Amino acid sequence: MNEEIDFILDSTKESMDGSISHLEKALVKIRAGKASPVMLSTVMIEYYGSPTPLSQVSNINTPDARTISVQPWEKSILQDIETAIMNANLGFNPMNNGEMVIINVPPLTEERRIQLVKQAKGEAEDAKVSIRNARQDANKEIKRLDVSEDLKSNAEVDVQELTDKYSQKVDAILSVKETEIMKV
Repeated sequence: MNEEIDFILDSTKESMDGSISHLEKALVKIRAGKASPVMLSTVMIEYYGSPTPLSQVSNINTPDARTISVQPWEKSILQDIETAIMNANLGFNPMNNGEMVIINVPPLTEERRIQLVKQAKGEAEDAKVSIRNARQDANKEIKRLDVSEDLKSNAEVDVQELTDKYSQKVDAILSVKETEIMKV
């Protein structure tokens, strides 16, 4: 093929990979009832004047499937950690026992599970939109190229095949997450 077309296909694939990894990160944050340290990945704490991820000032563990424990490296920030977790609006009610912050992850109700599935579907749809946008951008680039119509046509077919492949990946990832959320 043509170097310009190869470049367009590579950058399109890269963009679509980015959509998939963004989806995976977004879905990790949607909890499925089982405690995980990742649930606190978005929590930031004011530490020596700068916002710092919770994981950089403490050990975060899951002693069992329903509990997350946060043990700070400095006891002086226990209260700040508790406040940061509440302010993160994750639906958790942290308890401070003087040594560490303990979070009991409540079991999900059927209604909440359905909401989470909707949220996951929304994230998947965003990923598909992003993939389709990458396809659209690639097709625009291909149309601008100064190559034969046959090459352009073949390149557009390749871009569509990439789009279909990545859309199927999104569906597969969503299906796994849906099953995980709905499993009691």
